[in-house]
Amino acid sequence: MSKGRAEAAAGAPGILLRYLQEQNRPYSAQDMFGNLQKEHGLGKTVVVKALEQLAQQGKIKEKSYGKQKIYFADQDQFDDVNDADLHGLDAKIVALTAKVQSLQQSCRHMETELKELTNSLTTPEMQKEIQELKKECAGYTERLKNIKAATNHVTPEEKEKVYRERQQYCKEWRKRKRMATEMCDAILEGYSKRGSWDRDR
Repeated sequence: MSKGRAEAAAGAPGILLRYLQEQNRPYSAQDMFGNLQKEHGLGKTVVVKALEQLAQQGKIKEKSYGKQKIYFADQDQFDDVNDADLHGLDAKIVALTAKVQSLQQSCRHMETELKELTNSLTTPEMQKEIQELKKECAGYTERLKNIKAATNHVTPEEKEKVYRERQQYCKEWRKRKRMATEMCDAILEGYSKRGSWDRDR
């Protein structure tokens, strides 16, 4: 065993005893190992042996539930608590619970505000965006100016003239199409009758 592990094992009983007295609630050896391993570097075997040692010395109490053992501080070392003290503790718990809820709500509000600020543009980004928009607007303004200055605009009168001519051409086209269709029908009708007469001969 290394020197560091040996020192941790030697100090384990004191660490576990102090923790049980401060928390004043029952723990299994596994719970104690999980709660203290990261902070104090205690191995599970060291925790189990230290708890058994403290129980044998009468410094803590031990209860067995099947194969599992539960350890807790000796309650005789604590002062008796009357009803008034219990009511005072209950009121304190209620006040602390309300404070915790208020702090949680404030944290959620600040998280939302932080998210909004994170997603918004920074001042340099906003200035860059403004410059790009100004440049784009200037381009549109110049384009509109060129369009207005052009001399080849179609006047309403010219537009109306083109529209009337189109109507006239369409009307003439339909007329000629009808005439061509009638002529084709007449030719085909005569061709059909002649073919029948030739067969009779």
